[in-house]
Amino acid sequence: MSDPLPTAALFAATLTAGLSAGLFFTWANAVMPGLRRVDDRAFVAVMRRMNVAIVNPLFLVVFLGAPVLTAVAAAAHLDPQRRDALPWILAGLGFGLAVLVVTFTVNVPLNNALDAAGEPDTVADAAPVRAAFESRWVRWNVLRAVSAAAALACLAWAAAAY
Repeated sequence: MSDPLPTAALFAATLTAGLSAGLFFTWANAVMPGLRRVDDRAFVAVMRRMNVAIVNPLFLVVFLGAPVLTAVAAAAHLDPQRRDALPWILAGLGFGLAVLVVTFTVNVPLNNALDAAGEPDTVADAAPVRAAFESRWVRWNVLRAVSAAAALACLAWAAAAY
């Protein structure tokens, strides 16, 4: 019987990459355009609440699991008989790591700044708080969505290499 680890790891990496891509796509395609239509105070209040709600065990398993499982899949494909998929897995890993870098260097600091601004009902004017956050956060989230989708595409191509 052949080793099931390479296939299982690639499947799990592809699944979590797909969930991540879907999450960031949904934020870019529906959540943020929907929030664009609300007033400044509501925008700040809702974003602050969603930034707290999203940090939960299931999100963390998917978000952190995608690059970890991709690295496991890469390691499992070092065998010369499985190397056809390796370049695509490594490309997927690179895109997955880009998602982490953008998240931790741009989006999370913006989330923290939004939180530090205080409760929306105590802020004299929510417009500058929103202005310092929204357009930059949206731009970088689109990059996360594209990077996560590219990771998914690479991993799917790697699976097709079998």
